[in-house]
Amino acid sequence: MQNFLHSQKESDSRQIVQVKSWVSQAFDLSEDVSVMITQLQCTEEGCPPIETVIAIMDTPGKPRQYKIHKPLAEVKQMDIVSLTAG
Repeated sequence: MQNFLHSQKESDSRQIVQVKSWVSQAFDLSEDVSVMITQLQCTEEGCPPIETVIAIMDTPGKPRQYKIHKPLAEVKQMDIVSLTAG
C-alpha cells in the first residue's frame, strides 16, 4: 500500500529545493543568503486560489518578496527567471 501523503510531502520537498536553486541562480545569490518558499491560499477577490511566495533574505529586516500566481508544483524555472526582469 502506497502512502500518498508521504509521497506528496517528498514531492513538495523536492520542488522546494529545486525552486530555491533556481532563485539562487537567477538572482546570483551567495550561499549564505536564505530563500524561503511558501505556498499560500488566497481568498481575496481576483486573487488566484493558490500562489507561491518567494522571500529572499539578503537584507536584514527587509526581505525581497515575489509572488507567482500558481501552486508550487506548477512553478517552472522560467517563472523564476521572469522575476528578475521586473
